[in-house]
Amino acid sequence: MNIIDRHPIGAIIAFFPLWIILYLILRHLVDGIISLTGLAPGERLTEAVRFFLYEVPKVLLLLTMVVFIVGIIRSYFSPERTRIMLEGKPLFAGNILASMLGIVTPFCSCSAVPLFIGFVEAGIPLGVTFSFLVAAPMINEIAVVLLFGLFGWQTALIYVSAGLLIAITSGFVIGKLHVEKYVEDWVYKIRAGNITIEEVNFTFKDRIQSGFTAVKDIVGKVWPFLIVGIGVGAGIHGYVPENFMAGVMGKSVWWSVPVAVLIGVPLYSNAAGIIPIVQALLAKGASLGTVLAFMMSVIGLSLPETIILRKVLKLPLIFIFVGVVALGIIIVGYLFNVIY
Repeated sequence: MNIIDRHPIGAIIAFFPLWIILYLILRHLVDGIISLTGLAPGERLTEAVRFFLYEVPKVLLLLTMVVFIVGIIRSYFSPERTRIMLEGKPLFAGNILASMLGIVTPFCSCSAVPLFIGFVEAGIPLGVTFSFLVAAPMINEIAVVLLFGLFGWQTALIYVSAGLLIAITSGFVIGKLHVEKYVEDWVYKIRAGNITIEEVNFTFKDRIQSGFTAVKDIVGKVWPFLIVGIGVGAGIHGYVPENFMAGVMGKSVWWSVPVAVLIGVPLYSNAAGIIPIVQALLAKGASLGTVLAFMMSVIGLSLPETIILRKVLKLPLIFIFVGVVALGIIIVGYLFNVIY
């Protein structure tokens, strides 16, 4: 048992001031390292190295803090409790609640099938279930903290709002299509019985420990993607000419949004790998709507999740699910290109 397991509250008291100090002096440390290397100011290589050395620790610091806080918040939730909260909710009201709960409920692609079955067992409308399945991977703490760290709170808020709009609308549309016949027959043959939740009385210390566990699990898994993504972004930042992407992903290119979505849907990456690349694309002239559409299609329409859902959904519903969400992403992309 390490010191964090034995004294989680003491660990916070020790680590929080250290986190603040590191974050405040980070830019000065990077400038000092760059000056020691002898790299010429303003050169492409210098700017690429500066981008990489600054963004990697900055994003890791922000990610650690936000994942820790979200880990504590998630100790109040569970997939089972989420299912209970959604029972009996009508369409649209249920879509809104499901989308909101998708943000804070622990979720990964491997849990998509058991969650889907549990929701169906509980009599939760299919459209409400899909709102949850869209929101959970798309609007996660990794995406939010990276957007906040790289772009600022306004862009992070835009992304969360757009993600919620897509999740709510997509679930509502799927619910109105009455596609229950495209769910695999064996799913409806499962009898739910009485759903019970074993109450766990978490102490404050337990919730703090949940935060540290979340940091260990999530940051420990995504840091390689983060480094690769920022590395690619650094290359784009240093070597791609200014406004180069405007001719490919600019708002004046009418086909850029649907093409970005078509490219993004079959790709697989998490937020840590794709958002630093998105930042570099924006800096080189790509429009916000097109870039958001690309990012949402990669993160929100996860290929592994879609493949796993094939166990419980027939192909027509898979295509409807992907098509409705992709159309929503395209509309949001065009909307933001018009506004911004």
